[in-house]
Amino acid sequence: MAVASAAPGSIFCKQLLFSLLVSILLCDACQKIYLRVPSHLQAETLVGKVNLEECLKSPSLILSSDPAFRILDDGSIYTTRDLILSSERKSFSIFLSGSERHEQQEIKVVLSARENKAPKKRHTKDTALKRSKRRWAPIPASLMENSLGPFPQHVQQIQSDAAQNYTIFYSISGPGVDKEPFNLFYIEKDTGDIFCTRSIDREKYEQFALYGYATTADGYAPEYPLPLIIKIEDDNDNAPYFEHKMTIFTVPENCRSGTSVGQVTATDLDEPDTLHTRLKYKILQQIPDHPKHFSIHPDTGVITTTTPFLDREKCDTYQLIMEVRDMGGQPFGLFNTGTITISLEDENDNPPSFTETSYITEVEENRIDVEILRMKVQDQDLPNTPHSKAVYTILQGNENGNFKISTDPNTNEGVLCVVKPLNYEVNRQVILKVGVVNEAQFSKAANSQTPTMCTTTVTVKIIDNDEGPECHPPVKVIQSQDGLPAGQELLGYKALDPETASGEGLRYQKLGDEDHWFEINEHTGDLRTLKVLDRESKFVKNNQYNISVVAVDAVGRSCTGTLVVHLDDYNDHPPQIDKEVTICQNNEDFAVLEPVDPDGPENGPPFQFFLDNSASKNWKLEQKDGKTAILRQRQNLDYNSYSVPIQIKDRHGLVATHVLTVRVCDCSTPSECRTNDKSARDVRPNVILGRWAILAMVLGSVLLLCILFTCFCVTAKRTVKKCFPEDIAQQNLIVSNTEGPGEEVTEANIRLPMQTSNICDTSMSVGTVGGQGIKTQQSFEMVKGGYTLDPNKGGGHQTLESVKGVGQGDTSRYAYTDWQSFTQPRLGEKVYLCGQDEEHKHCEDYVRSYNYEGKGSLAGSVGCCSDRQEEEGLEFLDQLEPKFRTLAKTCVKK
Repeated sequence: MAVASAAPGSIFCKQLLFSLLVSILLCDACQKIYLRVPSHLQAETLVGKVNLEECLKSPSLILSSDPAFRILDDGSIYTTRDLILSSERKSFSIFLSGSERHEQQEIKVVLSARENKAPKKRHTKDTALKRSKRRWAPIPASLMENSLGPFPQHVQQIQSDAAQNYTIFYSISGPGVDKEPFNLFYIEKDTGDIFCTRSIDREKYEQFALYGYATTADGYAPEYPLPLIIKIEDDNDNAPYFEHKMTIFTVPENCRSGTSVGQVTATDLDEPDTLHTRLKYKILQQIPDHPKHFSIHPDTGVITTTTPFLDREKCDTYQLIMEVRDMGGQPFGLFNTGTITISLEDENDNPPSFTETSYITEVEENRIDVEILRMKVQDQDLPNTPHSKAVYTILQGNENGNFKISTDPNTNEGVLCVVKPLNYEVNRQVILKVGVVNEAQFSKAANSQTPTMCTTTVTVKIIDNDEGPECHPPVKVIQSQDGLPAGQELLGYKALDPETASGEGLRYQKLGDEDHWFEINEHTGDLRTLKVLDRESKFVKNNQYNISVVAVDAVGRSCTGTLVVHLDDYNDHPPQIDKEVTICQNNEDFAVLEPVDPDGPENGPPFQFFLDNSASKNWKLEQKDGKTAILRQRQNLDYNSYSVPIQIKDRHGLVATHVLTVRVCDCSTPSECRTNDKSARDVRPNVILGRWAILAMVLGSVLLLCILFTCFCVTAKRTVKKCFPEDIAQQNLIVSNTEGPGEEVTEANIRLPMQTSNICDTSMSVGTVGGQGIKTQQSFEMVKGGYTLDPNKGGGHQTLESVKGVGQGDTSRYAYTDWQSFTQPRLGEKVYLCGQDEEHKHCEDYVRSYNYEGKGSLAGSVGCCSDRQEEEGLEFLDQLEPKFRTLAKTCVKK
């Protein structure tokens, strides 16, 4: 197939594109697919399915060389009409095209019929009609954007070589035809001429990738689909523009010439790398316009400074009107403008300065923490920044540290204060020199020199004030000899009155004297010793003893000072040593002696050690280093305690004799040593209890205490008080069939129960009288003192003493006959009266009706003869004599 004509364009580009397309079309097919199908295929029948992705990823165009078959995007093959396959194999190709790289691939599909059919001829004379192996080559075409026509405008003509022998029809597809934008191109079916119907904007569509097709009248495609590339030629129809309408750059003031400020960028929508997009920049105007401080590179758009004289204090902001023009800056090029704002950053190029050259102020003496002056400064740098914040310094006149100056953060003023009291008597006025700088380091401008610090003078006048005594210095040290006896005088603390510069009229008092060593002279302040001064006292620290003294004037104003008595050491203490040492023969056969001298180092070691002659037989001493000695046995001694006399002498010859108790033990460490009688010389084994033995002893003691406590609880429970204890029953319930006298009753007088917490009532039945079965109950208590049968009747409290007679012997012991003669007639009388009265009025005091307490009461039933709630401890009732047995039976019948 040949191309008849093409729109004018670049010949070189067309040849290059042509060779590229030819090389793509000449590629081998991806693979060959064999499908067995019925010999007769109806329309819209699924023939098979191929994997298109293996041949070309994401094809933009899928075509079949045979119009009798239609290929879907998923690779499914459908017939477009009824087909009858001959016995020969039928084949066709699937063409895949990619829009990005203009790739084209071919998949060969071979169909074989299951039944042999007679071949169907296309034409009787055309027995050898086959596709030409020579592919038709596309020639690139181009169109100018924004073309004025006339439309339709001819673009290109395509032709197939098969048109020489057959009737060929042409068609195209792709963007601009059957895809967006629709109907932009069309082709004449018979001639193959392609036309454009309207103007095109290159900024929307840079090119169009179309496909041309050549088919016979019966739909056979003798040629591959022809890729057609229609490129849109650019027209300079877009002016460049700045990306940001307002751009702000910053640059430090006083910067060097050539400092980069920033870069401006513009955009042109025309075709890149052409004259239409070759941009040039320039500064149209600077505001303010004098002097010129900035320039711009015409190609890159980088703005730089041209002078080093940018001063923020004169002008802090500049505006630049910028222009950008395409076509390389030619006058006929399109252009646009924009505004650039350049702000200057502040630098500390202006030093602060005082508003006044000198200041005068005054303050009373002895005043502290008081503000006396405020100083102002001026600074042209940016306010409230380190470049303008002031830092004040007192350069001269404050050698004693009486003043302090600081900066007020709100006003930036220098505040001068007095922090240490001033003395009018010493100085009448003080002259200060004050300097000021900024927090930030000074930045030297290009046109200036480094300035000197701005200073000013402050004269402070001191106002006199009548003040109290002064204790100066606050601490005074005096020397004294160690061991100074009582009654000696020492120079004391002296205070002065600043008004008179003397100590006249001052009175001294002692505030602190821990061990009461001194008394103070009220008028002179001198000291007098009350005790012997001892440097080794616990109140002496570092050879110093402190005394606090207060000086008071006539008005009552005072000052306080400290008097330090420094005691010079005196050799008045001999060396001391521990009185007991231990020698463990299992470890070492010696003991180390380490004496201590309470005196100072100049009166202490080196020490000399001497052994008494009586101890030299068993012991020997070895001098070591002047501070220690070794006491060693001459031979192994028995395990015991020994007394060893030893003398120790210090460097000045002060000697002390010590008797050491030396314990010789069978041990590994001295703490394990245990000895018995020190006077005994025989060896006795030491018994040491281990932890388990001590634990066993503790547990045994606890167990023993538990057993004792349990026995105590059981005993206390058994000794609960009963109504009729066994001893009382034996003393009062006497055997009645004896003729002789019974045992005397001891401390058991009977009376009616009173309201007392120790009363225990016992119900008792009285025997019948005169054969009548009338019974009554009488409560009585065994107590010491008496027994009343009826306190409501018969003349009050009648006791055994009243019957027996007062004063007849010991009232705490009664014979059995006295007991019987007292109780028998009265019991009979009560029983008789109860029997005579049918309403039992006489027995109301004795016979009580017990109310029903309800089911499940915790209280037991109360019997007539019970002496407690539970029926226990009543075994003695079974052994009663005849009279009391009758009473018991009566109670039971009741």
